[in-house]
Amino acid sequence: MDKIEAAVAEATAEHNTRKGSVVALGYKQKYAARAAARERAVKGVSTKALKRSSQDWLALLLAKHTLGEKDKIDVAKFEAILDANGVAHSHWNRTTAGWQGRLRMTGRLALNRVVSEAGQIIIGDEAIEAPRSWIAAHAK
Repeated sequence: MDKIEAAVAEATAEHNTRKGSVVALGYKQKYAARAAARERAVKGVSTKALKRSSQDWLALLLAKHTLGEKDKIDVAKFEAILDANGVAHSHWNRTTAGWQGRLRMTGRLALNRVVSEAGQIIIGDEAIEAPRSWIAAHAK
């Protein structure tokens, strides 16, 4: 069994023993395969975070700036990025189990649109230009 097959098998086993996940098994397998296929590590992003990510430019940038201890989302930092980029989020559910994951995924999708249209993302006091190839892939 090669490295990618082993990662997919591990993701499958983890999925089968964990209850309540809203992420479909196929996506977990795809993310795990991408993480295993990566030739080099990404500075500031753990392997665990890579396994649950699309690993594109925005996903890696958000992981570097919003994941804290044990790769859990720092909600205040994430919401600050949403606010700085004009993404309304106060109406999103924050009461049911798994809300942090849904906030991360929904916020990421909203940022996709905003950042691809603006050509940049604002994090703190810095405007970071999005790569042209990323914009082309995410433009509507």
